[in-house]
Amino acid sequence: MIEDLKEALQGLDVEYADIRVEDSEHTAVVYRGKELENVIRNFELGGCLRVFKNGNWAVASFNKVEGSLNELARETAAKLDLLPRKDEHLLSVPAADETIELDPETDPRSVTLEQKHDLIRGYNEILLKNPRVATTTAVYADEFIKCFFCSTEDRHLAQEKVYTGVALNVTARDGANVQSYARSFGKTQGFASLTGLEPEIETIAGIAIDLLKAEKVTAGRYDVVIDPLLAGVFAHEAFGHLSEADFIYQNPPVRELMKVGTQYGIDELSIVDDGTLARERGYLAFDDEGVPSQKTYLLKEGRIAGHLHSRHTAAKMGEGLTGNCRAVSYRFAPIVRMTNTYIEPRSASLEQMLGEMQSGLYVVGALGGMTELESFTFSSQYAWRVEHGQKTKLVRDVILSGNIFDILRRIDAIGSDLKLFGGLGGCGKAGQSPLPVGNGGPHVRIRDVVIGGK
Repeated sequence: MIEDLKEALQGLDVEYADIRVEDSEHTAVVYRGKELENVIRNFELGGCLRVFKNGNWAVASFNKVEGSLNELARETAAKLDLLPRKDEHLLSVPAADETIELDPETDPRSVTLEQKHDLIRGYNEILLKNPRVATTTAVYADEFIKCFFCSTEDRHLAQEKVYTGVALNVTARDGANVQSYARSFGKTQGFASLTGLEPEIETIAGIAIDLLKAEKVTAGRYDVVIDPLLAGVFAHEAFGHLSEADFIYQNPPVRELMKVGTQYGIDELSIVDDGTLARERGYLAFDDEGVPSQKTYLLKEGRIAGHLHSRHTAAKMGEGLTGNCRAVSYRFAPIVRMTNTYIEPRSASLEQMLGEMQSGLYVVGALGGMTELESFTFSSQYAWRVEHGQKTKLVRDVILSGNIFDILRRIDAIGSDLKLFGGLGGCGKAGQSPLPVGNGGPHVRIRDVVIGGK
């Protein structure tokens, strides 16, 4: 494969060009309620060609690899001669020839379809045991990808990627009162990592049923402790996207907000993006521009420390490469994206953080949310009222909102219990979704947060 890609790039009259080819196999098994709704197996081969000249990109996606790439490369390169010159540049990387192979034990192709079906059927049956469960959705999915990359810089890379996961959703009903709860599990650790989850699956239906009795939270301002999942979603959605350099360099107000060295939090607060974490959902050896992944501090000791880059944005902003240019598939050109984004742990315990609260909320999970520049709104899955350091009653419909940078300043305690999450689904940006990413953090306490409710 690499030889075919090298041949296609030879002799192109451009400053830079690369080809990325993906050979993938995907499996999914879906239950809805008691019924097996779908069993899917897909095989796909395709690629993306990019050429750069005079400050302009030309991009073409393709499905036929043999016999037509030379012509496609030349036709695509010729289009750049029609465009006006721009003062845009790319950072380069050295020549390389590497192959990254995964541990065979993580390869989902070694597991039979029957085993995959039996796993998700068993989990679904656990969810359906309680008579107050109205319906469920249970999904098993995996993907194996062999990715080949070749560039005019003589970078010749081959890397294997694997994703496995289950997603489970329960809807409980008591008359007109309907409540749902969902969890998703899985990273890049193979089928075996999804077995033995029965104790956790048992809790999913239980929480949905408990929410039938939960009161709506009273709106107001609260001291809150957020759990590791919500901490990770906050790090990703509210701060990670602001750190993506393709967004920063085009927005003067954001450039000022995200200026390196600006302090927004306590010295103990650091937020990281790290694509090198093997077996996490956002792991990759190289990004889709052939740049090695790395650990990048976005916020370090409370101060803006770095940004996430492509070759183009790094050159534009005069900063170093970070290995964060990614595409959701060969159908798209890569853009700046996160990998595994999380808040670093510190020394506080959950018991200590709750114990020091006279009144507040312990907020768990994330249903979704939105950000607009520095403003955010997040919905949690549920929360506990905290009185005199103790969790008292369950509440629901908890919505957190505010200014990202103001919230960073209100963080006053960070736990030691870092946890990273993956699962099915992923990040969406510029029409590319779902991109596999990881996020997480420890428990985090934030003072005086605006909470929406009744």
